Amino acid sequence: SIASADMDLNQLEAFLTAQTKKQGGITSDQAAVIAKFWKNHRTQIHESLVNQSRWDHVLRNMSWRVDLKSQLRHMDQINTPVAIVEMELGKKGQ
Repeated sequence: SIASADMDLNQLEAFLTAQTKKQGGITSDQAAVIAKFWKNHRTQIHESLVNQSRWDHVLRNMSWRVDLKSQLRHMDQINTPVAIVEMELGKKGQ
């Protein structure tokens, strides 16, 4: 929760305080250790999460078209638009 919200120090303190008051939550010593760890490693944790979620491919080419069905068994399906999209992906730097 701390990392996904990229909490600042005020948010972190409020979150940890709530966790210590919760039944079955953490102790104040554990909260202090978590706070110290987050203060020292926040930037590295954030960068790691961004790198893990980053899309490593680049879009090389894209084409699209919209087709209309003009002949089908059932009348209610005629003139139903269908979009066709084709994307060509490649790795960065290649």
